[in-house]
Amino acid sequence: MAAEINIAAMAPVHAEQVLAIYQSGIDEGNATFETTAPTWEAFDAAKLPDHRFAATDEDGKVFGWVAATAVSDRCAYAGVVEHSVYVDPAARGRGVARALLQALIASTEGAGIWTIQSGIFPENAASLAVHERVGFRVIGTRERIGHQRGMWRDVVLVERRSPLIS
Repeated sequence: MAAEINIAAMAPVHAEQVLAIYQSGIDEGNATFETTAPTWEAFDAAKLPDHRFAATDEDGKVFGWVAATAVSDRCAYAGVVEHSVYVDPAARGRGVARALLQALIASTEGAGIWTIQSGIFPENAASLAVHERVGFRVIGTRERIGHQRGMWRDVVLVERRSPLIS
């Protein structure tokens, strides 16, 4: 990928490509328990508007995306979000996930969010590695937490705590 990576706020113009990348990750089997990507309307309603980004080239081709959701509506968890990051298979290994995670970290830090968390299948070594490189830590493994494609799956819980929160 010779094209420069631009990080932009995710918008409806990105919808078709974002959902296609999401479905690709679903189809590979090591990204999520979901079986189909949602409609744009459902996706849009579930994601926090200030904490979702698309990685694009200068022509608007989407290479990947990151988005966060609130963990709870209880005020004690107001500073905790869960995120997902997906990269087009053709763009992997080129810094797209790292750039997206850095944008998410910057936006959440600016909003006073103190914890970003996610659950990652242990087989998804690339995702675990990029998360570690941007400051996430493994907090544990939920063993046999969900059933997928005829087998039980573990999920590694990762989190990044803001150094700005004391």
